[in-house]
Amino acid sequence: MSNDNNKGGSNPVSAVRGVQGLQPYQPGKPIDELARELGLDPATIIKLASNENPLGPSAKALAAIQAELPELCRYPDGNGYELKQKLSLRLGVDPAQVTLGNGSNDILELVTRAFADSSAEVVYSQHAFAVYAIATQAIGATHVPVPAKDWGHDLEAMAAAINDKTRVVFVANPNNPTGTAISRDALDRFLNAVPAGVIVVLDEAYGEYIEDPDFPDGLQWVGRHPNLVVTRTFSKAWGLAALRVGYAISSPEVADILNRVRQPFNVSALGLAAASAVLDDEEYLQRSRETNRKGMQQLETGFKALGLSFIPSKGNFIAVDVGREAMPVYQGLLQEGVIVRPVGGYGMPNHLRVSIGLPEENRRFLEALGRVLERLEHT
Repeated sequence: MSNDNNKGGSNPVSAVRGVQGLQPYQPGKPIDELARELGLDPATIIKLASNENPLGPSAKALAAIQAELPELCRYPDGNGYELKQKLSLRLGVDPAQVTLGNGSNDILELVTRAFADSSAEVVYSQHAFAVYAIATQAIGATHVPVPAKDWGHDLEAMAAAINDKTRVVFVANPNNPTGTAISRDALDRFLNAVPAGVIVVLDEAYGEYIEDPDFPDGLQWVGRHPNLVVTRTFSKAWGLAALRVGYAISSPEVADILNRVRQPFNVSALGLAAASAVLDDEEYLQRSRETNRKGMQQLETGFKALGLSFIPSKGNFIAVDVGREAMPVYQGLLQEGVIVRPVGGYGMPNHLRVSIGLPEENRRFLEALGRVLERLEHT
């Protein structure tokens, strides 16, 4: 059928400023996709690409999901009452300070939509999470990436980049994909330097892996800085990546604004039930931390044995410098049935980001990496 309103073949549909130039976020390659491409048995493939929890989900979360299944015909609680109550008790905050999201990515987008527009500037660090730039460009705002310092955030330079047009600043602690972290004193100085009218998003997606008592907990600053939004997720240490549950802690006033742009039922009933249940599974969280700590040591030791440098990491992943362009190494590892993450798009063309796996997975990766590097050395 012809369209009389589109004579001449031109397309009258156009995206808002910035969207046309966006590159879609590239997640880690799925196991099934690699199995199809190379004819491999999925059971033989290991995936260390997406910073997932290698332990599998908590038994308490699985039981909560099972109990929720008969009610799949019902919409979830749009306010997330039970989960907000659990978070309130655990974190010592008022439920009115909690905003729930479809993963913490959802919160990042809610902030940009609520507080910035096409006339605004958004500041973040070089080598920081790709969604900061995507969320910024999607609303037509101007993104201002600030050069990193030693692979991490240069908070003094980021503070200096703030001007009258700045509406949002994204700070990740620890940062993905570098694993670098910000000290308590540096964070305090930065928050004191940011004007009250600029929203600071402190992304603590990997915060539950931190065991250092001196590591800064962003919630300690929320009461003193009404412009601070702390985001966290159940996708990493809590092991619920597939269910997409995240949240923000902020002042009640900021939370009220975020909830005005939040879509109804943005967190599923299964996600709400599982997240509420896993908060009671402290033993699972401790196992996650222990597995991560020992796995990090295993990979660091392996990299040293291979003569490779790496960026010390506070997350559940580590970025290793393979000493050459990383893409051929990545492709070679795929042939070995090992999926990791190239980070050339983050301005790190010689690095691979490797998620911490179970001991056997880490061992297989290190052995495969050694074989791939040796092959490439002789080609």
